[in-house]
Amino acid sequence: MASDRQEDIARILDYIDPASLDYQEWVNVGMALKEAGHTASEWDSWSKRDPKRYNAGECFKKWDTFRGAAAPVTAGTIVQLAKDRGWRPERSIDESYELDWDSIIGTKDDLVVIPKGWVEGQDVTEPEEWSPTAQLIKYLETLFEANDNVGYVTQSWHKDGKDLPSAGVCDRTAGQLIQDLNKYKNDIGATIGDYNPEAGAWIRFNPLDGKGVKNINVTEFRYALVESDNTEIDKQNAIIRTLELPVACLVHSGKKSIHAIVKIDAANYEEYQKRVEFLYEVCRKNGLNVDTQNKNPSRLSRMPGIMRNGRKQYLIDTNIGKATWKEWREWIEGINDDLPDPVNMADIWGHIPDKKPVLIENLLLQGHKMLVAGPSKAGKSFLLIELATAIAEGKQWLKWKCAKGRVLYVNLELDDASCLHRIEDVYSALKWSPAHIENLDVWNLRGKAVPMDKLAPKLIRRAAKKNYIAIIIDPIYKVITGDENSADQMAAFCNQFDKVCAELGAAVIYCHHHSKGSQGGKRSMDRASGSGVFARDPDALLDLIELETNDKLTKQEANKAVCRVCNKYLTDHVNAWEDKVGQDDIFSEKAMMSHCEALLTQDIFKNLQKDAEEARRIVGERTAWRMDATLREFGKFNPVNLWFEYPIHTTEGTDNLKDVDPEGEKPAWQKAIEKRKPKESKSKERRESIETAYEACKFESEEVSISSLEEYLGLTKNSVKNRLREHGGFEIANGIVHKMGVKKQEIDTDT
Repeated sequence: MASDRQEDIARILDYIDPASLDYQEWVNVGMALKEAGHTASEWDSWSKRDPKRYNAGECFKKWDTFRGAAAPVTAGTIVQLAKDRGWRPERSIDESYELDWDSIIGTKDDLVVIPKGWVEGQDVTEPEEWSPTAQLIKYLETLFEANDNVGYVTQSWHKDGKDLPSAGVCDRTAGQLIQDLNKYKNDIGATIGDYNPEAGAWIRFNPLDGKGVKNINVTEFRYALVESDNTEIDKQNAIIRTLELPVACLVHSGKKSIHAIVKIDAANYEEYQKRVEFLYEVCRKNGLNVDTQNKNPSRLSRMPGIMRNGRKQYLIDTNIGKATWKEWREWIEGINDDLPDPVNMADIWGHIPDKKPVLIENLLLQGHKMLVAGPSKAGKSFLLIELATAIAEGKQWLKWKCAKGRVLYVNLELDDASCLHRIEDVYSALKWSPAHIENLDVWNLRGKAVPMDKLAPKLIRRAAKKNYIAIIIDPIYKVITGDENSADQMAAFCNQFDKVCAELGAAVIYCHHHSKGSQGGKRSMDRASGSGVFARDPDALLDLIELETNDKLTKQEANKAVCRVCNKYLTDHVNAWEDKVGQDDIFSEKAMMSHCEALLTQDIFKNLQKDAEEARRIVGERTAWRMDATLREFGKFNPVNLWFEYPIHTTEGTDNLKDVDPEGEKPAWQKAIEKRKPKESKSKERRESIETAYEACKFESEEVSISSLEEYLGLTKNSVKNRLREHGGFEIANGIVHKMGVKKQEIDTDT
């Protein structure tokens, strides 16, 4: 095990360029290596990758001073340094391991074009015909405008076995240099001055102001230098070309590296820094350990057309890779998109995979997304809790059967105790036994919610291996990132739900609020607040809109509720009570209360009165709702009417809601006018509407049926009959409507 650990640390160390560390970080690496059981020679070998700071023997001297401490520097220091530079743990698909808070799940490392260890070298060929002035002319023409000041260095000085450049000159333009080089074609020194052939010569790749050679003297941030001293020349060449770097000039240094002058085209120094950091990160992640000391825009590079210790500094190529920085960045970010390849139907015909299992019958499949939208007071949270319990118990939710399985309810809004009590209240109101309560997990995040792009990976980590078939997030406004009305930002937000679905194979169900203002006149998919992406993204959209009840309807519902209470008391306390109560009395609150008073004892009747009053109160406080759906995988169903009786929704006893208009169906001004209309005027409109409908249907067919009038008027069968009865000029026979004279006739109400 120890040898495996040492091998892992050595491999991780490959991701850390010693030149990118400060002195203390470099020492910490040595201490961590010793703590992990490595040798001084390994630290020394790694340190040689920074030739500018490496001193022979220094590692061995310091190694002996590392004698341990109460809080030693461990291998974790090396791991963190590597992570900061793009390293991620490599795991086998079949390997089981515990994830930490920042682990990345389900995605490969971005910006990686070249798999580690798979790069093949590409040879670099030295030019057969050697024309130093032609080399430098082509370099200048490629990088500079004629009036750009160019900085270059021919003088060097010696220190610690190295030849170092002087400040050089910067008072000549590219045009002047090219003119002189053409004049002295066979003598490059006549233009730039004599140089030391042992040391070579240098040139700056960005134009200067002619007043100095520092960063502040750079006039345009056009290029950056990519150089690596610890990768073989042929592999450097291959990586640079495979990465399609937008290289203006590729120069052999005359030693062990290639200098790629990369097009950056930054507007200012700040943008230059950001682009260079991104460039170096891409190179590092693809196996090119870039010398990070070359970041400065005023940096020197090797001048082509020069001899260096018997070897040529020469142009390998010009204008390779992508044409511009923008084109390259879009390409490098797009090439690693993790998208699947297209599938040829001929290859899978006859073997098309099965659809995902059904989660909610006729509504939603596992692994798909569902949005519940509605205004405040609609009880959306209770609706989702009802759904969570229905899935956990494998029961019916409203009118739809649910598959049984594990479900996670993510509570973002309620305090812990309130949320748990709501779940208990829902079970009690539904009269369900918590037979499979172990299937329901609750993740309480009130006060701890983070944006969805941060929450998604954390949710995935916690839900992995839990085998959830549904994840319910309530509500999403707590985790929305970006502008709610921005289509592209909301598309990115909704993509987080796709990640959760894809990684866990579970359905994601969430709720959102309506926009402000009247909703009745809108389509269901246009009511959710913010961008239309909300409604068009999920596989199933369920939308709630309130129905406008009236006193008459409330009295009818109260009558039914009291009759149900009476029925229960009589059933519980009186044998064969049906024989003592008339058939019509069963549907009359007044009659049933009278019978109960006569048939029950005084104490029991008092209890009944209390329960009847409670039933009236509940009816008076409940609200009526209509649920519309937009479905991707299933056929559309007729709107479902609901009562919301705290704390649950029910579809029972909603027949009277069929003809009720949604709240806001008509503008406020129109409602006010209609309220002021005399009854005679309204009656006249209804009579005229039935005549118009009859004539229209008669035009289409010889016989006019009740059903055709229903369809034309958009009313129920009973409503059509009521209008025919009110009109008085029609009769019904076997479901067919016949027009009569003006004399009022009796309508067959049994048909």
